[in-house]
Amino acid sequence: MPGLSHLPATSALLRHACCPAALAPGRLGSSVHARAFGIKTTLKVQERLSKMIKRDQAGKSSDEMQITGPEPYRDTILESMPSELRVPRNPAPMREDTMAHTWTTSDLESIDIGATKHRVPDLISDKLALWAVKSARKPTDVFFRNKYLHRSVMLEVVAAVPGMVGGLIRHIKSLQGMRHDGGWIGHLLHEAENERMHLMTWMEVGKPVLWERGLIATVQTGFFAVFSLLYMVSPRTAHRVVGYLEEEAVTSYTHFIAEIDAGRVENVKAPEIAVAYWNLDKDATLRDVVLAVRADEALHRDTNHHFSDRIRAGRESLFEDMDTVEDKPHIKY
Repeated sequence: MPGLSHLPATSALLRHACCPAALAPGRLGSSVHARAFGIKTTLKVQERLSKMIKRDQAGKSSDEMQITGPEPYRDTILESMPSELRVPRNPAPMREDTMAHTWTTSDLESIDIGATKHRVPDLISDKLALWAVKSARKPTDVFFRNKYLHRSVMLEVVAAVPGMVGGLIRHIKSLQGMRHDGGWIGHLLHEAENERMHLMTWMEVGKPVLWERGLIATVQTGFFAVFSLLYMVSPRTAHRVVGYLEEEAVTSYTHFIAEIDAGRVENVKAPEIAVAYWNLDKDATLRDVVLAVRADEALHRDTNHHFSDRIRAGRESLFEDMDTVEDKPHIKY
């Protein structure tokens, strides 16, 4: 075995292990004792040699590490990332002409939103929907009063739920029925995404404290459960609720603008996320953001009231009434 020539004690031990009679010649008992001693000695020698070999190998590994250095770090998550995930998918604004030009204050003010538009309820379910929305607004008015930034956060956390719930339920029904949805799902999901962008914008401007975040999350959770049940039972009433909710949103943002104009809310610079999303002027302010958000809410108001009317009329499919675009095929999805 290599590496044993410099170990005289090892040679002696091996001789004794191999020739136990040399240790204690004579009687049989002494011979057995010598053999046992030789076996133990052999095991000890093997153990000692094994430790020496391991230390020698560890020393070589350490020397090699010092020469070559540690293995460079590899980001396996980044390396395995599919190419389609590397392309940014920016949320699209609600209006088709938003990205056509940069929007100034005068452009935003010129949008006809129908600030006082109201759908008069004629069915009992519609009256209940209006009563429910009006009742839910009262504690919000008491709690937030003139804290319009925090009121806006609460509003958008709730308003982002209906589109996602409606889109999900209609998606499942489309799968179960193995038929097209009539063109609703894309609109509902787009609405939900738009409301979420409102929330992301207000979170950049106003910073709710911990207990306010807890309250908002609790309200959203309760609303999600109630609205999901309502949509499964009566989609028409659910869309009417959203229509009235958006009417209240338009009213709240109109008051918000009045507070800014009166100087009671500072007209700070618009956050970058708002400038990019609505393609606002680089010098846009908080007032411009409120104008843009109010215009979106007015569109949601009209859309959801129309959805409720279509269900009532038995004309849910949008395809028969869609505008024909020459360069795009008319595909039912």
